[in-house]
Amino acid sequence: MKNLGDMMKQVQQMQSKMADMQAKLEEETVTGVSGGGLVTVELNGKGTMKGVTIDPSLLVADEKEIVEDLIMAAHGDARTKVEKMMADQMKDVTGGLSLPPGFQMPGM
Repeated sequence: MKNLGDMMKQVQQMQSKMADMQAKLEEETVTGVSGGGLVTVELNGKGTMKGVTIDPSLLVADEKEIVEDLIMAAHGDARTKVEKMMADQMKDVTGGLSLPPGFQMPGM
């Protein structure tokens, strides 16, 4: 049973690290950019949008669809960066242990 006890300790340590990572992700910010910097979107490490910046040159009625597309593209860029940041931090938490595809840790 010693192995089971050791495994339980490791699980508890991983859970503690996960809680720390979750708190850290809420504080982290990534910026997605599109249109050569005309639109930026800021997300926290959990993917919550924290801000949008649109260059004033785009704020004309004829550019509405372009602005919408640029916002979507900037959000996609930021979301990709959030996912990479989360994956990098998960490697630290799991000690490089690869988890099955689609596996979600509690709280994610």
